[in-house]
Amino acid sequence: MKDSNMAKDIPELTLTKREFLKLCGSGFCALCAAQFFVPPEISRAQTAVKGLIKTKLSPYFTSLEGGEVRCELCPRRCGIPAGKRGFCRVRENREGGLYSLVYGNPCAIHLAPIEKEPFFHVLPGTTSLTISTAGCNLRCKFCENWEISQAGPEDVYSYEIPPEIMVRKAKEMRACSIAYTYAEPTIFYEYMSDIASLAKKEGLLNIIHSNGFISETPLLNLCKDLDAAQIDLKGFTDTFYSELSNGELEPVLRTLKMLRQRKIHLEITNLVIPTKNDKISLVKEMCLWIKRELGTDIPVHFSRFYPLHKLQRLPSTPISILEKTRAVALSCGLEYVYIGKVPGHEGWNTFCPECKKRVIQRVGYMIEEIHLTEGKCEYCGWPIPGIWG
Repeated sequence: MKDSNMAKDIPELTLTKREFLKLCGSGFCALCAAQFFVPPEISRAQTAVKGLIKTKLSPYFTSLEGGEVRCELCPRRCGIPAGKRGFCRVRENREGGLYSLVYGNPCAIHLAPIEKEPFFHVLPGTTSLTISTAGCNLRCKFCENWEISQAGPEDVYSYEIPPEIMVRKAKEMRACSIAYTYAEPTIFYEYMSDIASLAKKEGLLNIIHSNGFISETPLLNLCKDLDAAQIDLKGFTDTFYSELSNGELEPVLRTLKMLRQRKIHLEITNLVIPTKNDKISLVKEMCLWIKRELGTDIPVHFSRFYPLHKLQRLPSTPISILEKTRAVALSCGLEYVYIGKVPGHEGWNTFCPECKKRVIQRVGYMIEEIHLTEGKCEYCGWPIPGIWG
């Protein structure tokens, strides 16, 4: 696509993230491809443009000497000289003020089943309007959305969609929730926060899929409008986070505990990467931590790795390894353990931990059967944690 005005003629396509990546790998322009994430209801009324569109002053920074500022949004706490940007590429020091460069400028918008996030205990079978901007505060070598997460706002085609328009479109498309996802939502915090406030008033759920690498104050403020969080617990050692994500483990663990304390519905995903974080002893240690600090009823998804980004020489995760990790988690006492990205597997479904009967059967991302009444197992009455109505 040479002309961004082509967005007006986008057909009614629905691509999965994997189909999107396949197109990118076959020579499809990754920087233009974000247009195909946009539902026709939005794309016909908007034109994607490349470059900066709108900015907004961040409330999370401290002024330092010499015109420098320190970003307080995530644990990285970047010291940013005048005219420069932070690690995430989307926050810039402009005359002593720290500005978000992606406010109201999503590059990826998709109407999708909520199960894709993956949320398995939140409004099964409903759709979510999922959005993202460019940028991220980590550098994961295995990122499946690296085309936008590792890009700056000038590198992608984005749309100008103010919060009120995004909420209105979500309601028009009969979405039950708005999901902040794909790249790391923390870096478009101001945009997410403003949308979430409006969405809550309109009866929509606010859900987030995040790396959990966020500072305490912005997280607490976000919790006021947040309904559910899917957090990537990428590994369980500082070495893993340092070498593969350029991050730290402890802030993520703190985020998980804070979300649990604030009674935000919480689910966890662990991408099982061969030779990197698939050691069963570490998996057990992680599961015991989850049980001790968060509880036995936290849904945990062990997701299959596929060769991507900077780890293309590694093999896909053997299903047998995923089955072992699930078995270890169940033996540790975790009650809702899933195998992700292996549709059709038994670990794709939800089972009652009391009577062991299947209460939700999934076929791909579709709900085939559900046996819950007011959030309780229809067979034995056991309460299943989640947001069901």
